Amino acid sequence: MARTPSNMLPLGTKAPGFDLPDTVSGTNRSLSDIRGEKATVVMFICNHCPFVKHVNQEISRLASDYTSKGVGFAAISSNDVENYPDDAPGLMAENARKQGFSFPYLYDESQDIAKAYDAACTPDFYVFDDKLQLAYRGQLDDSRPENGIPVTGKDIRTALEAVLHGQQVPEMQKPSIGCNIKWKK
Repeated sequence: MARTPSNMLPLGTKAPGFDLPDTVSGTNRSLSDIRGEKATVVMFICNHCPFVKHVNQEISRLASDYTSKGVGFAAISSNDVENYPDDAPGLMAENARKQGFSFPYLYDESQDIAKAYDAACTPDFYVFDDKLQLAYRGQLDDSRPENGIPVTGKDIRTALEAVLHGQQVPEMQKPSIGCNIKWKK
C-alpha cells in the first residue's frame, strides 16, 4: 500500500466552494448546501483504497454523532475513474448505501476541487468552523490498516468538540496517511 501524507492546507484557509454531483441523490450539491450551522467536514475518500475501507464505519458514526449538533458533512471522490473503475460514480452510490453514509458522496470529475483543497490522499479530512475557516486538517486518528490501533476518530472528534465549544483547536495536527489521489494524466 502506498502511504501518501496530507499536504496540510494552512489553518484559517477559507473553504473552497464546490458544486458537484451527489452520486446517491443524482442532484448537484454545493458547499452552501452541505454547510453546517456550527462546523463543516469535507472528506476526500474513494471506494477502492484500503485506508478508506478501514475507516468507513467510523466516518458513518462521526456523521451520525455530529449532524444533529450543527455539523455538515460531505465526502468527495476525485480519482481518475478511467484508470480506477472501482471509483466510478455508480459504484460510489452503491458504496455509500452499503456504508450507510448519511451525507452526500460527491464526484469531482475535473479534479479541480481536490486541487483547490490541496488534497493529496484518501482519506483526507478538513474541519471548517462556522465562518468556513479551516480549523483542522489531517488524520481521523492514529489507526491504519494492520497497525492494531482501534479506529475511534479521536483527532477529528477532538477538533469538532473544540470548534463546537468555541475553543482553539490544537495546532499540532498530524497529516492523514493513505493512497494518493489518482490524478489524470
